[in-house]
Amino acid sequence: MTELHGECMCGAVTVTATPARAALGACHCDMCRRWTSSAYVSFPVEPGYAALGPVEVYRSSDWAERAFCGKCGSALWYRITAEGQMHGQTQMAAGLFDNAGGNALKLELYIDKKPEGYAFAGERRQMTQAEVEAMYAPSDLGDSQ
Repeated sequence: MTELHGECMCGAVTVTATPARAALGACHCDMCRRWTSSAYVSFPVEPGYAALGPVEVYRSSDWAERAFCGKCGSALWYRITAEGQMHGQTQMAAGLFDNAGGNALKLELYIDKKPEGYAFAGERRQMTQAEVEAMYAPSDLGDSQ
């Protein structure tokens, strides 16, 4: 896949990343909705991405952290920190890149948590909270949200 270059809203943080898949995901879990005020739309990235500028990291649970620009607050990424097969998996915010890096929305997580006031057009895989949590072994993520 092609390496992408993006930036936060104010331009203080620049990001270089290579998508692991040509697909976007939207997460409607409680934490993502509170973090972004909507669904967190992202794509998985290959190891070796780079972010330069005032990056701040917030440990949002026992098993994950979220990064944001320390100047404008733009969401940057979500990363699994718990030991296990998912350790280090990073979901980069699609909005940092022009045209979301050219990726299409292919997956919605926690669809049963999505507010009724909006919906994405088109067909894609949609997973409930129970389906998402069943994908992960308790040792990978600890307690569920």
